[in-house]
Amino acid sequence: MTLHRFSPQSYFNTIGRHAAVLHIADGDSVVTRTIDAHGADADEAQAAGEPNPMTGPFHVEGAAPGDLLSVTIDSIDMTRRQGWTRQGLAGNVVDPDKVASLPAREKILWDIDRNGQSVSLRHAPPALKGWSVPLEPMIGCLGVAPDMGQFISTATSGPHGGNMDYRGVRAGVTLYFPVSEPGALFFLGDVHAAQGDGEIAGIETSAEIQFTVRVVKGKTAAWPRGEDADHIFTIGNARPLDQALQHATTEMLNWLAEDFGLDHVAAGHVMAMFVRYDVANVFNPAYSVACRIPKSALPQGI
Repeated sequence: MTLHRFSPQSYFNTIGRHAAVLHIADGDSVVTRTIDAHGADADEAQAAGEPNPMTGPFHVEGAAPGDLLSVTIDSIDMTRRQGWTRQGLAGNVVDPDKVASLPAREKILWDIDRNGQSVSLRHAPPALKGWSVPLEPMIGCLGVAPDMGQFISTATSGPHGGNMDYRGVRAGVTLYFPVSEPGALFFLGDVHAAQGDGEIAGIETSAEIQFTVRVVKGKTAAWPRGEDADHIFTIGNARPLDQALQHATTEMLNWLAEDFGLDHVAAGHVMAMFVRYDVANVFNPAYSVACRIPKSALPQGI
């Protein structure tokens, strides 16, 4: 098991069968850097174009179609002292008659205090003077090359992952992606210093990330899966929102049968009592919903 340090020289705005930037083995870890959603690096120099330029792809030896790629996010560290977002709410999350009264979505800056673990508005309105939010880094876009040789924009998401903007993708989380191409071809980027549910707005910035990969042979999935210390979750990506929820729910139902021995009756009872739905994003072309269950509710651990 090797720790690689990779410094990206180029980035991709599509997730697909691009030439691998680094070959790594099952069990290896990588420390690498990402740039922000508009392509600015740690020095705030323009390193690539938007949307969401990705670092990678990383070819994982032994990963083949029909497997799962396991990716554990070991750490996410900020590499600059500021991030940006758009002021106001996205127009699609309020009633149509409210849109005209929303403020213009100008780019605004946030100051990142890595020592104080907080983020604060550079020029806060009077009502928010002295206000800050916790620094809670998460990865907005990550995934593997999709099937059928597709190249899919990093603006959206699908069964391969992509721009899901799920705030649960933090340090300590493990994601599982269905492998469609030899080597899986894993990409990541679009780090946010903080964000609420739905990606109404996220604080876009650059980061240094360490991740560890493992190949789960002979096991696959239709949609991304994941776990943290307390929960397992599945993510569906689609529009309308109810279709994303259906994908996530079906994937959880399948997972409970495959790994926990629960038939549809037993799984239905567990899900009915314990399931939580997180609206991961309602901003991108495909919406994302996470279906989450506490590990304490399951008959056995994973």
